[in-house]
This record gives sequence, structure tokens and C-alpha cells, in this order.
Amino acid sequence: MTNRILITSALPYVNGVKHLGNLVGSLLPADVHARFHRQIGSDVLFVCATDEHGTPTEISAARAGQSPQRFCDDLHALQADIYRRFGLSFDHFGRSSADSNHALTQHFYRRLDAAGLIAERTVEQIWSPADGRYLPDRYVLGTCPHCGGRDARGDQCDVCGSLLDATDLIEPRSALSGETHLERRGSRHLFLRQSALREALSGWLDTRSGWPPFVGSLARSWLTDDLQDRCITRDLSWGVRVPRPGFEDKVFYVWFDAPIAYIAATQDWAAAGPDRDWRRWWWGDAARDTRIVQFLGKDNVPFHTVGFPATLIGSGEPWHTADVIKGFHWLTHEGGKFSTSRGRGVFCDDALDVLPADLWRWWLIANAPETSDADFQPARFVADVNKDLADVFGNLLQRVLAFAHRSFDGRVPAGGAPSALETAAASDIATHVALLRRHHETREFRRAAAETRALWSRANAYFQEAAPWSALRNDRPRAEAATRTALNIARICALVAWSIVPDLAENALGKLGEPATPTTPPWPVEVERLVLGTESVGRPLGGGDVLVRRIGLEQLAFAA
Repeated sequence: MTNRILITSALPYVNGVKHLGNLVGSLLPADVHARFHRQIGSDVLFVCATDEHGTPTEISAARAGQSPQRFCDDLHALQADIYRRFGLSFDHFGRSSADSNHALTQHFYRRLDAAGLIAERTVEQIWSPADGRYLPDRYVLGTCPHCGGRDARGDQCDVCGSLLDATDLIEPRSALSGETHLERRGSRHLFLRQSALREALSGWLDTRSGWPPFVGSLARSWLTDDLQDRCITRDLSWGVRVPRPGFEDKVFYVWFDAPIAYIAATQDWAAAGPDRDWRRWWWGDAARDTRIVQFLGKDNVPFHTVGFPATLIGSGEPWHTADVIKGFHWLTHEGGKFSTSRGRGVFCDDALDVLPADLWRWWLIANAPETSDADFQPARFVADVNKDLADVFGNLLQRVLAFAHRSFDGRVPAGGAPSALETAAASDIATHVALLRRHHETREFRRAAAETRALWSRANAYFQEAAPWSALRNDRPRAEAATRTALNIARICALVAWSIVPDLAENALGKLGEPATPTTPPWPVEVERLVLGTESVGRPLGGGDVLVRRIGLEQLAFAA
């Protein structure tokens, strides 16, 4: 496995605060993966950006009485702060509206045009006399022709997920004025000739591995003999300008420029510090040893397995393409779909207002919608968090530390030697850690959380079986060996949990006497030696107070 890894998360759209479905659908798993790879010593770059162009931004800005630029400035700052509070450890969190992305998008257009992969065609679009303008995709609402959903947009139906054109909608109306008197008129637009790249894209897909099966299947379903060319321009004023005569009043389609922002964000990261070269991550031989892993929701699969690779491959330049695309299904909310535009679900700012980030991080990763949709239910969330974090992990730390304070003056005891009980526990712990590492390496997040939970449970079982309190009076060395072993195991439990619950893990490590450092805590190696070792002897321990307080359903009243 290569030691250099570039991790990207699907760009969160800037039209509002994101909900938990957005968080677990790309952002949070990408962060967990980045943190794990830092722990095992990989050279990691984790980039993301706000996706700021397109119709929804214009609509949202108009409703807020702001210019698109001011609206995006405010929402980028808001989202960046929320992600910081959630512990997302981006190396760079940029913006698709950055000058670097404008320049790079125009560069790719010119390369594709020179390669004969850009076609100019007349497109029948919706014109609103009342609004005095063409209405691009999301400016048009209507009934989905596939499922009958009443509020489908001109680009996609939220109910059935079908991709649409505005002219497909039944009984269309303007999203701006609500006007139903609409006309169809021709407008000149540019198309990326994806059909000419079908064989190249199929061959590229043949060389990829480690993808979830449903992602590969979705990609293959798009790469059919009738692969459609993609319109890459829109009649909008906010976005990347099209450098072509006659197209001065148009911008590039948001799904053309947004994925390019991964590269632009890397360029901006490199420009912000010394001795950084973006080419090591994206360009030719310099990036040969880099592994690119992209995290995204299933609705983004076509754009990352067809559109973006078509741009990179079609440019004729030696761009490094994604090695792994990790897709996720939906997180639903009590059986219904989360929706930013409709305000349905639990939103990240509200979640952080009532509970610490790690409680949300744990539950979302433990229930990540990897193979099918997962449903968020407040009662289940409360039960799971209380059981896993308070009753298992928190209880382990509290019991072991409290006993060490009562019996050994709050320090790691030195006496005694390991018995068969400790040797067996060390072997079991090593097995759990090895399995957990394997799950992280293969990006199986639910399994990683389950194995973390199993490790915590095994640690509790060892402490209960060793029962140093029973040996304390008549066999103090035995009590010291058991307590030291329990503390060593608790340290391992915290280390391997750090990628999922970083604040709780760091708090636990501090209580266990681990020196506070600004660096990433290392992944435990030679686990049996760590369990049975004496390196921690004499280390002062923190208090055995509650690590995780139990929560009540009333705290989630806002999510009902």
C-alpha cells in the first residue's frame, strides 16, 4: 500500500447549513480515513471546499437580499466553523469560487476544445416572460415524469433520484416568481462529448479496484453505448465565465467546475506553505505513488465516474485520476429523506448546540449507510450512544482510573508479573486491533466501529475477570499487575478510537497520563507488548470522573 494518500470529500453545497446526511455521506468518513492514515504514518493530504456556483446559490442569495459573492462569503465561513467544531481535520478547506478554480476550469475547457471534445448546440430551454430570462435547471419546478413527485427540479427529482432536463417536467413553473406561463426557446450551449470518450472511460474503470459494488454498478450503467454528451454551460451570471465568443452571458455548469476544485484546493494549499508541490498529488510521474480516495454520496457517482474523469482524460494531460471512489447511500430521518432545501432533518449547527461532536460522530460512523440507506431515529440514537460511549467506553475508563486512585495513589503501579489471564487478554486485544486496522484500510466504517466496540467490551471483561480489588488485600503484586494491564488496554482502546471520536480519545489519553502533544497519537503496534509492558509505570493518572455522561431523549426534542 502506498504511503501517500490524497483524500477528498464531496464539496458541500453553499446554499445552507448541512444536515447529518451530508456529514455522514462524505465529510465524516473522509475525516475518519484521513485521521487513521495519519496514525499509521501515511503522508496524508485531505482537501475539500464549498461548492459555490450554480442556480441554487443565485436563488438563495436573492432570497437573502445579498449578492451571490456576499452570500457565499458568509456561508463558507459558517460551514468552515461548523466543520471545525465537528473535528473535521482538513489540510485545506477552499472554495470553488477561488481564482485558482476559475483559471483551472477555463484551462480544462480550452484543452477539451482543442481536442475536439466540445460541441456547440442549440438547446430548447424554458423562458419566463414574467422573469425576463431563461430559467436554468433548478429555476424550474414541476411534476416528475417518472414518479409523479410534485416538486421535482429541472435537473433532478428528489423523490426518485432521476436526472432531468427542465423541459421534461410536467406543469412547470418558475422557482423565482411561481409563474406557469412559460415558453420554450432555443439557446446556444456547449457540450462535453462524453460519448467520444466511452471506451477510454470504460478502460479506466476496468483498472480501478476497491470500490463498493454499487458504485461500480452505477458507473457501468452510465457507460452504455448511448452515453449522452453533457451540457456544460448555463444561462447564469454567477460562476466561471466561458472564454468563447458569443458566450459572454453564460457560465460553466456547476458540475463541470466543482470537481476541478479538488485540484484547485490542492494548488491553494501548496501556495499557502513552503516546500509544497501540488503536482505530487495530481500530475504525471510526480503523483505516481499517490493514491487518491474520494468520498461521496450515491447521487454524485455519475459526476465522479463519468464527468470528472472525462474532463481529466479528455484533456490529454497526465492528470492522476481517482483510485478509489467510496460511495454512500442515504441517511434518512425517521423514514423520510433529509433535505437542506426543505429544512427536513437534523442540521449540523443544531446538533452541536445540544451535544458534543463525538457523540454524533460515533453514531453516524457506527451506522454509516454503506450498503443501504440507514435511518436516524432519536430514541435509537440515545440508546446507542448511552450503551456504547457511556456504559462501555466511558465506564471502562471510570472504573479503572477510580480503582487506581483509590488503591495506588493515582499512578500506574509497578509490581507483579503477567499471568495467563493477562497473556490471553493481550492476544485477544492484538487480534481486535489487527481486525480494526484491516477495516479502516478497506474503508469499512460500520465494521470499524463494531470492532472498536468489541475491543472496549473485551477490555471491560478483562478488568471484571481480573478483579484486582479482590486480590488487593492478600496479593498486592497480583492487583498491581492486573491494574497496570487494564490501564495499558484502556490506552490502546483510546488510541484506536481517536479517528472516530478524537475529543473523547484525547480526553481519555490525558486521564491515562499520556503527555499532551499537538501531534497525531500513533496507531498501536506490537500490541501484546504494549498490553503486558511496564513503560507506563509511575505515570500520574487523571481523575476517574465521568468521561461520557448519559443523555436523554428530551435533549433531541428539536429532532422530532
